[in-house]
Amino acid sequence: MFNKLIPISLIVLLSACGATHPPLYQKDRAPENRDQYSGVEGMAQYQKDQSHLMSKELSDKCKKAKIDLAIAKTNEDSKEIHKQNSLIKSTCV
Repeated sequence: MFNKLIPISLIVLLSACGATHPPLYQKDRAPENRDQYSGVEGMAQYQKDQSHLMSKELSDKCKKAKIDLAIAKTNEDSKEIHKQNSLIKSTCV
């Protein structure tokens, strides 16, 4: 009886260990909303997400600077035009 109990216990224990691994990353969420990464593949995804977020931030700054430049041109504000042109040169790729 004891000899049969050991293999069954080991099988249950090993299957339970496999079930406790967290997912590599939250695949069902957008990169902006992910906050849990696990393992090497999770860290690789973290790097991709950070790269994506930085690109998105630069793109948003570029769009805002272009809009502000158009407003400054409408108002004929040369100081603001110069400022927005500098922002566009540094953020737009």
